[in-house]
Amino acid sequence: MTERYDRDEDRVRLLEAALDHVAFDGWSETALRAAAEDTGIPLERALNAFPGGATELIAFHSETADRRMLEALEQEPLSEMKVREKAAKAIRLRLEANFRNREAIRTALTALMMPQNAALAARLLYKTVDAIWYAIGDRSTDFNFYTKRGLLAGVYSATLFYWLNDKSEGGQATWTFLDRRIAEVMKVPQLLGKLTQLTDRLPFPRRPFRKGFRAAARGR
Repeated sequence: MTERYDRDEDRVRLLEAALDHVAFDGWSETALRAAAEDTGIPLERALNAFPGGATELIAFHSETADRRMLEALEQEPLSEMKVREKAAKAIRLRLEANFRNREAIRTALTALMMPQNAALAARLLYKTVDAIWYAIGDRSTDFNFYTKRGLLAGVYSATLFYWLNDKSEGGQATWTFLDRRIAEVMKVPQLLGKLTQLTDRLPFPRRPFRKGFRAAARGR
């Protein structure tokens, strides 16, 4: 008799278990094998859950974090907030929910900064900022659509790297940093100039990343 199982549930369970191993084993088959053992999911089934290997596991983690961020945002009084406050709240919720996984995220970023993963890095970053803008009410379809996402990509990336090294109590230094960055990019007369400056500072390889980001936007 063929065993029946929920592949999506397997992926969630395996990801949660793998996060406990990634800091030591990296985003690797070794971590996935350890997760299979922890969860009791047969190894072959575990490997089939992520046929793309480590990069697929990284992508699933990012997409899961996006989904959970959106769920948390639904509980916030967004109608009472300014746009800049909504954007800052979304980023803060995403990072706070992953506090215990900071080392795993650091390891994932190291992998994503490799040239061969630039397109994936761009796609995941685009999906995050697009989800944020859509969740906080942006419905633009003109040039502002791309400008807003480019600006927020710069803010999110800078804040993420700051957060990874923040040792302040409760991450307060990160939230202060985030508020400053958000305030800067919301200065309408300087939007285009800020876009160039922020994307130039992204830690990913610039040319392939930008190409990948544009491709991600077109494939939204």
